[in-house]
Amino acid sequence: MTDPYNPVNPTRAEIDALPGLTLLEFGTDWCGHCQAAQPIISAAIAEHPALRHLRLEDGKGRPLGRSFGVKMWPTLVCLRDGQEVGRLVRPSSTTALQELLARAWKERPEQGSSARLR
Repeated sequence: MTDPYNPVNPTRAEIDALPGLTLLEFGTDWCGHCQAAQPIISAAIAEHPALRHLRLEDGKGRPLGRSFGVKMWPTLVCLRDGQEVGRLVRPSSTTALQELLARAWKERPEQGSSARLR
C-alpha cells in the first residue's frame, strides 16, 4: 500500500536545501489520476533506492505546489541538490519516469537544468 500524500509540506527553502536527488510527487489521495499513476511511480522508484521521494498533498492554498507551477496531478518534479532537473505531469508509463530518473542520475551539477523533460 502506498503512503498517503503528506498534508504538511516543507517550505520552498527547505526543499531548495535538500542534497542529492529528490523526487517530489504533488497530488491528493482522492485524485483518480494520482491513484492510477501509483503502480508506474512505485515501479520506477523501486529501481532507485537512494532516491528521496516526497509525496506532497497539493491543492488550493498550498504555496509549495504553486512555487513549482503545479497545475495538474500528479506532477513529479525531479531535483538535484534543490534544483529542478526535470518533471512529468500525469505519467502514463514507467518508461517515461525511468528516463527522467536516469537523466537526473547522469546530469552533473555544472550542466544545470538543460536536460529537462516535460
